Amino acid sequence: MITLSPLSKEEAARYMGVKGPQDETVRLLLDKYEPIVRIRLRPAYVYREATISISDEGVAVSGMKSILTGKDIRSHLSGCNRVILLAATVSAEADKLIRQTAVTDMAAALAVDCLCSTAVEQVCQKAEEEIFSEVDAPFRTWRYSPGYGDLPIALQRDFLLALNAQRRIGLTVTDSFLLVPSKSVTAIIGISDNPPVSQLEQGCASCNLRGRCAFSENGGCGKKR
Repeated sequence: MITLSPLSKEEAARYMGVKGPQDETVRLLLDKYEPIVRIRLRPAYVYREATISISDEGVAVSGMKSILTGKDIRSHLSGCNRVILLAATVSAEADKLIRQTAVTDMAAALAVDCLCSTAVEQVCQKAEEEIFSEVDAPFRTWRYSPGYGDLPIALQRDFLLALNAQRRIGLTVTDSFLLVPSKSVTAIIGISDNPPVSQLEQGCASCNLRGRCAFSENGGCGKKR
């Protein structure tokens, strides 16, 4: 079970599109809502270790019906023979809190939204720490999710089925392949016995907020995992 630590207000401010020091309005909003968000959210994750086989057609993952297609995922998992399939969420409480806050204050709702996004990233990081304290992984890649690069977002459903994520953590997917609750992540992490792993660069393309972060429209946040 994951317990959230204090959320990074600097990270949340970046997601809000703040450049440079926070002004007083932003600072007050984040100071007010950070403890509320942290108390309300219910982090959870599930994972499964699987073997893989890489071919010209894509990456076949044991326990998944669909093949992971696209040159990016083949490059990302090159040299790997195992993977971790991961699904993480901060629960429907995030969506509920954002809606409730938006009724009276849209600026506060934005702050809450970005704090929830910060919380998702923290959950993923803590999940990785817990997983790899149990799973032998001499070398591993960073997280790569459906919708990154040329890996189809339509694979979300197969990810959740392989993890039985709906029953285990209440995570589902819409007909347009969006995760519900919205503050959730699916990802694959490659495991190799030998370096190097993943030839792909990190950046906005590897961020859980890609396409939903105003910061990415201005060259990215420069954040490294």
